[in-house]
Parts: sequence; C-alpha cells; structure tokens
Amino acid sequence: MPARVKRRPSNRTPLPKGPASYFPSIEKKYGQPIDHWMAVLKQAGPLKHMELVNHLKTEHQMGHGHANALVAWFIAKR
Repeated sequence: MPARVKRRPSNRTPLPKGPASYFPSIEKKYGQPIDHWMAVLKQAGPLKHMELVNHLKTEHQMGHGHANALVAWFIAKR
C-alpha cells in the first residue's frame, strides 16, 4: 500500500516563495522590518546586485543568503 501524502489544508495562507521566504528570519535576526532594508538599499545608490549584497554584508554584518534575498527582491521591485 503506498504511503499517504500529507497536504496542507487549502484554507491556509500559502507560504511565501523565493526571496520573500527569507523575510521572517531576516526581521527576527536583524531586528528591522523589510521596509528598513529596502530603504538601506535605495540609499546605497545605483549599484549592481553583488555590490549591494557586499554592502549589506560589510556595513550591516548580514549573512550572504539574507543579503542576496533582500537585493533580489529590491531589484525585482524597481
């Protein structure tokens, strides 16, 4: 007999995907809302993706994965 596959009830809010899936842990770890980090990236100026990632890593001691997720979201929303 095949194993049953558990499925999420359809009445629950779907989990975020992509860069947004990192947002709850970013807010918890760094103590600032995502809007704060979007403002930080905007103030950094017209930099390329990896330049923005490195800015968050060096100036705000952010981990690479979190910085990359924020920058990907920021660039997609420009």
